[in-house]
Amino acid sequence: MTRFTKRHAIAQVLVCASGCCCGRTDKQKPAVPVELLKREWRARRLNPRVQLTISECLGPCDQMNVVGILTEFEPVWLGGLTETRQFETLLAWATACHEAGTALPLPAELDANRFARFPAVPAPSAANADSRFSPEPVS
Repeated sequence: MTRFTKRHAIAQVLVCASGCCCGRTDKQKPAVPVELLKREWRARRLNPRVQLTISECLGPCDQMNVVGILTEFEPVWLGGLTETRQFETLLAWATACHEAGTALPLPAELDANRFARFPAVPAPSAANADSRFSPEPVS
């Protein structure tokens, strides 16, 4: 049985803002405008419909300044966000989604920053997956 949350979100935007590389200006990496995002997200009242999560390391460190966007349609991963205007574009997209009441396509301006987070491999069949995750008997 699939469980659902009572809070219907249009999207969740995960922003890597600290950790080993993202936003680490002390390591000569581009800044992540965390305060701008938080301030504008609050001012525009985007949470909880378009949820902003400021995170530490999201994993793909070779991409630097990583953003994961989760919607009911698809996960999108962006990396190499080096300019404040890219984050402002993301903010404008989140605002438009909130106003439309649904996830909208990302602006073409961010297409060059998309990357494949996971290699494309066929998923195992449900029958095989179920047997691999069966608990071991406890004696």
